[in-house]
Amino acid sequence: MSDTGSDAAPEGARDATEDMAAGAKADVARRFIEQIPHAHALSMRVDQLGDGRAELSMPYDSRLVGDPRNGVIHGGAVSALLDTCGGTAVLSHPEGPAQTATISLRIDYMRAATPGQRLVARAECYHVTRSVAFVRATATDDDRGHPVATATGTFTADGGAE
Repeated sequence: MSDTGSDAAPEGARDATEDMAAGAKADVARRFIEQIPHAHALSMRVDQLGDGRAELSMPYDSRLVGDPRNGVIHGGAVSALLDTCGGTAVLSHPEGPAQTATISLRIDYMRAATPGQRLVARAECYHVTRSVAFVRATATDDDRGHPVATATGTFTADGGAE
């Protein structure tokens, strides 16, 4: 018992069971990426992961250029990165499902990615119901203050939160 007479853990503290569950969720999310052929083809990697948040990146690749005159990466590659990052965020959410699929994904392209720079997507799964998970995501290059694209999406969450 603490000096305050309460057995409660400090606010924000996690017990070993919660840490193990979070680790298991992270493992599921990492395996998800490893099993997607297009993620390999685009050389996506998981940079950060946990508690409904994911950061994935992919290097600049001239094979993904949409306009050879300027070397800008095609919007489809940006879309794939945002979509995959969103699904990964869902899988890493504490109340998220063991598998997911995209229901809808709205992407707003704000500017062209700078040729030669790595693209980084950051996604947050901010709400999970029994059947749907809701995600926000952003893609940037080296200029993090000016996004290349933003996205909002819904993903399947069968067996998620009540």
